[in-house]
Amino acid sequence: WADDTYALSAGLVGELSRRVGKEWFFVAVDYSFGSAMVKDASRAVTDTGGKVIGAVRYPFNTTDFSSFLLAAQSSGAKVVALAGTGADTVNAVKQTHEFGLQQGGQTIVGMLTFISDVHSIGLRDAQGMYIASQYYWDDDDGTRAFAKRFIEIEKREPTKLQAATYAAVRHYLKAIEAGGSDEAKAVNAEMRKLPVDFFGRPAHIRKDGRVVYDLSLYRVKKPDESKYPWDYYQKIAAIPGDKAFRPEGTGGCKLDK
Repeated sequence: WADDTYALSAGLVGELSRRVGKEWFFVAVDYSFGSAMVKDASRAVTDTGGKVIGAVRYPFNTTDFSSFLLAAQSSGAKVVALAGTGADTVNAVKQTHEFGLQQGGQTIVGMLTFISDVHSIGLRDAQGMYIASQYYWDDDDGTRAFAKRFIEIEKREPTKLQAATYAAVRHYLKAIEAGGSDEAKAVNAEMRKLPVDFFGRPAHIRKDGRVVYDLSLYRVKKPDESKYPWDYYQKIAAIPGDKAFRPEGTGGCKLDK
């Protein structure tokens, strides 16, 4: 129900290669997630006629990104993509400003960035960064309705992963109610029969279990563009689900044969 490295690469890279630049440099965390993201994103860059100038890998929980960001800066790549998570992303983005990457004309992309990360970074340093997401709390009436209930309890806006988890559990419980059983196979079948409501937007469950919906490309706002708390994203483009997610039959799932 959440996005994955393929979707974040195929959707985000495709749009940005056309809009921002075709020369990419990756700063990736050195474990399986970082490797998968760089692999999928590099393929997407090539598919759009772009070029991967280089890539560096850093240890998880790094606090000093100076050598990695200097390598990205000296590469001259138009786009510097950060393939990390959490505190790594927060620290890396803050340090891109210290070294003047944006001032030098490079665009920063957060390959897997949550709104909580942007909140921690602050708009002064996060402004201009691009991200892709299937959920942003202030997109429309459907996303705002869920966010209103969430913030009453958590006192902060939901991330895209929290939204996806909610959508999955809600659909699962609706299937139990509709079918009158919590037996796994029965619920599975019922989930596939019921229409999927992804915060008011259409979605569907494929044979291999992947839930398909549209993603969006966002640019993080400048401080003077933000009008109220958590007003962080400007939508740049919609990314159709059939273009963002891995094509059915190519993921190696034994159920998809």
